[in-house]
Amino acid sequence: MIKLCGFALSNYYNKVKFVLLEHGIPFEEVFVLPSQEETVLEHSPLGKVPYIQTEHGDLCESQGIVEYLAARFPDKAIFSADPWEAAKERELIMFVDVHLELTARNLYKEAFFGGTVTDATKGRVEKLLAHHIAGFKRIAEFGPYLRGERFSVADTAGFVSLPLVGMATQTIYGRDFLLDAGVDWKSYVKAINARPAAQRVTDDRKAYIAASRPA
Repeated sequence: MIKLCGFALSNYYNKVKFVLLEHGIPFEEVFVLPSQEETVLEHSPLGKVPYIQTEHGDLCESQGIVEYLAARFPDKAIFSADPWEAAKERELIMFVDVHLELTARNLYKEAFFGGTVTDATKGRVEKLLAHHIAGFKRIAEFGPYLRGERFSVADTAGFVSLPLVGMATQTIYGRDFLLDAGVDWKSYVKAINARPAAQRVTDDRKAYIAASRPA
């Protein structure tokens, strides 16, 4: 059985978990926090989560894991059978993961964890996100899903990461860059959360947050 290693607050862990749940792939969750300890580095070269453990060995990076699952379980149709649709799903995932979330991640230290981000970083991220969100709007359909009327694997990325972009920019700049650009991520997330797999991811994340609060 596949072991999914990480923790329920990680959006990339939840992206992989969503795929596994949505497609009925058996897996076991193993609680692991990011670490530079050798016990983690021997499985994940940068000490990040998620990673999976399989009979073939360890595999890290959420998109690499999703691609592996799609190849290992072709009957699950994780990506569209149509080559063009599958490519467009991958395009959307790249936009969400890299151009939006990883750009906004530069703000998280101050937005979510009580630290401080320099004004230079804030200025750079503001310009990048404005450019990247405009590009994202050109390819995302929100009808109600990222590819239109059909739920796809791209939505597993959108569901877990778009809220972070919106909340981080609201906290740092006093305005939600996505909502300001006409990307109604709140309605989108609500629609996705109606799916049982998404609801399970949400419930587990909320349970983790509740359990982590000081008594």
